[in-house]
Amino acid sequence: MKPARFHLSDFRIWGLAPAWVVMILTLVIPIVIVIMVSLASRGAYGGFDWGFSPASYIQILFEEDWDGNLAFTPQYLSIIGRTLLLSALTTLICAVLALPAAYTIAQAPGRMKAVLIYLVTLPFWVSMIVRVYAWIIILGNDGVIEKTLRGLGLVADMDSLLFTDGAMLTGLVYSYIPLMILPVFASIEKLDPALIEASHDLYGSRWVTARRVILPLAMPGLMAGAILVFVPSLGAVLEPILLGGGKSMMMGNLIQTQFGGGRNWPFGAAIAVLLMALVMIFLMVNALRAKGAEHV
Repeated sequence: MKPARFHLSDFRIWGLAPAWVVMILTLVIPIVIVIMVSLASRGAYGGFDWGFSPASYIQILFEEDWDGNLAFTPQYLSIIGRTLLLSALTTLICAVLALPAAYTIAQAPGRMKAVLIYLVTLPFWVSMIVRVYAWIIILGNDGVIEKTLRGLGLVADMDSLLFTDGAMLTGLVYSYIPLMILPVFASIEKLDPALIEASHDLYGSRWVTARRVILPLAMPGLMAGAILVFVPSLGAVLEPILLGGGKSMMMGNLIQTQFGGGRNWPFGAAIAVLLMALVMIFLMVNALRAKGAEHV
């Protein structure tokens, strides 16, 4: 087969031209500007001064002493590590919860299936700020959980569950689990019931059927859901601010702080570039995994 040739008069080129223009204006140019700002110098009164300086990237790992020497500091590495850990845990928990939920929805009759899908998407009809604030009421002092435990006589007094990594993880899972359930449901819905019946006919238990039949066929949806959950979790801002109380920072609110009160735009841009690099690495690993699975 001869490779396809493109000519300037080909409609495929000019038909895609508007899309390319939009992508260049709204994606490529802003990313280039952020990279340029990350390599600029911090302005004397905030903002930045154009130029080339790797100081913002050096600041991620080192801090300059009063005599100009660089000393290693793990402060920002701990924030990056916390972000990666919480994002990975969020993705894992969402996957574990989404698989049975998606299977239940897929097995429901037609009208009930539509109702369940509507309930999964219902949180998107409410502002993210309102949804995160709801967890402040649930986890805070004299909140729903504390009052329930007191009413059952299980505790006499307890510390607030807010402003912890656990609170942030709870908010992240709640915020993004619909993005995991929907693609997993789309994969499981295509599953042929005859495969499950065949597994039972061969004396496969429910666990064996789930592990050897349902899980492999749901894997494309799980990987798509992992992307939809992991990527926005890396840049989460509301959950660390409201549920973490600013005590346990993540990369998203670190960027927001540097562009806001910190007035250190080059360093904020450097963290943003690092965040984009982490996202690209995750997407490339997932693409290579999918490509390898096609050749198996």
